[in-house]
Amino acid sequence: MARALKFFGPGARATAKQILWECVGSMLIAVGIYNFAAAAKFPMTGFSGIAIIVNRLTGMPIGVTTILLNVPVAALCYKLLGRRFFISSLRCMVISSVFIDVLAPMLPVYEGERLLAALCTGIFGGLGYALIYIQNSSTGGSDFIIMAVKAMRPHIPLGKIAFLSDVGIILAGGVIFGDIDGIIYGMIVNYIFAIAVDKVMYGMNAGKMALIVTDDAPRICREIDRVSRRGSTIIPAKGGYQGAQRQVVMCACSGKEMYQIQKTVRAADPQSFLIVLDSSEVHGEGFRPVQIGG
Repeated sequence: MARALKFFGPGARATAKQILWECVGSMLIAVGIYNFAAAAKFPMTGFSGIAIIVNRLTGMPIGVTTILLNVPVAALCYKLLGRRFFISSLRCMVISSVFIDVLAPMLPVYEGERLLAALCTGIFGGLGYALIYIQNSSTGGSDFIIMAVKAMRPHIPLGKIAFLSDVGIILAGGVIFGDIDGIIYGMIVNYIFAIAVDKVMYGMNAGKMALIVTDDAPRICREIDRVSRRGSTIIPAKGGYQGAQRQVVMCACSGKEMYQIQKTVRAADPQSFLIVLDSSEVHGEGFRPVQIGG
């Protein structure tokens, strides 16, 4: 596969890589929906949840129903989300629907405890959606709505938007079939979805940030570079009480490196004031490169 892609340009290789990850994500979603959620008969999230309701009422294939539900939503969200995202989402929508209706039925269906089915649905589905979102794509449906809200409110995590958008569908499914336990299981799936999406999308790129108030910033910077090979930034500061001129060293690093940096800073300047913060995302040199969407 890798050798074959060398004969194509960078654009073709990027597209092939994106499609590959879309297939992986779609397969995980298909297994979660067909082999666990549909078999356990509890409400699912998003348009897949609506498709499962239709499937239980009429027997119509889940993937086909998902595609039919997507048409009006896709038309409404086209201008807001852009041509590139729209096209990749349509492609991924077809891939995931085919996987649900064709490939997933070839695999064994889980018929055990509903709680375990809910946990597996949340894990498989959450990982699958996260892999697709990372490729700047979606499976359509409620994903179009989620991404549209994200475009208008970029500060809100994707997992939280997905959770809020799907609660109504879960409640509707439980009420239609008179399955109160199903509502609880659906909420569990929805919660795991949100956690898995945020952890995969942001957790892998998370880090730590240290703010060090010191009188000898250059020395602290040298020590940080020596023990972790991390760059740092010196920020001029002024004390709020006495007005004394101080310096603040800011350094981003991984969680594993922070312990060594703390230890080194304390040894270099015992009088320093050290603050350690969690960073949900760190981009730039030494971390994940800054990506500019097209």
